[in-house]
Amino acid sequence: MSIGTEYLRVVRERFIGLKGQGEKTFDQLNEDDFHWTSNDDSNSIAILILHLSGNMVSRWTDFLTTDGEKPDRNRDGEFETKRLLKAQLMAHWEHGWCVFFDALESLHEQDLEKNIHIRGQAHSVIDAIERQMAHYAIHIGQVMFIGKQIKGEQWKSLSIPKGESDEYLARMLKGK
Repeated sequence: MSIGTEYLRVVRERFIGLKGQGEKTFDQLNEDDFHWTSNDDSNSIAILILHLSGNMVSRWTDFLTTDGEKPDRNRDGEFETKRLLKAQLMAHWEHGWCVFFDALESLHEQDLEKNIHIRGQAHSVIDAIERQMAHYAIHIGQVMFIGKQIKGEQWKSLSIPKGESDEYLARMLKGK
């Protein structure tokens, strides 16, 4: 397997993992939880979903051929409070990820060295992918943090629960 093909496989797995972390958080939340903020300057999970979706649709539509900041994107509007239902938010979430994964799946090893543009600035395809990896990880981390704050003691860990590292390692070493 070539390094480019391996790279595309690995980043796809990482993005699938990030998407899953967000969804495991959403599964623990009720309708109102999506709109909770700690203060007026904070983003709710709903706002983060709309921002991620808007970013994905803008960046990954016609990824190799058009600027990643599409003229019809209203980035500032993504941060305005909207009272959408969980089902509506999940539709935005899925749409953004669908656009993203379709574009990622269409890439070939030779595309990795091409340049694309975001806000008029050239980026290699690898740089653009890595830029999005960092961006999505930051916001999904925020989603998880907010979810944990909302749920408190009812929060179900999305990784290795505190105090269970040794048991987890033993299971991993046994192949389970």
